[in-house]
Amino acid sequence: MKFKELVAMGQPDLKLKLTELQKDLMKDNAQVASGTLPKNPGKIKLTKKTIAKIKQILAQKEAPNKA
Repeated sequence: MKFKELVAMGQPDLKLKLTELQKDLMKDNAQVASGTLPKNPGKIKLTKKTIAKIKQILAQKEAPNKA
């Protein structure tokens, strides 16, 4: 997903998307560990980057609440 699309989402939606992506990443990593080649090898890298973007956005949205 694009960064602008993620920023437009609310916190509950971002948290839901984060758990969904983490599950997908776990499945893909298990597939690689078992020796099977994934259909799309770039998907793992893209998933990791999207997870990082979501975590960054969540941190920015929670930071004003702490201050």
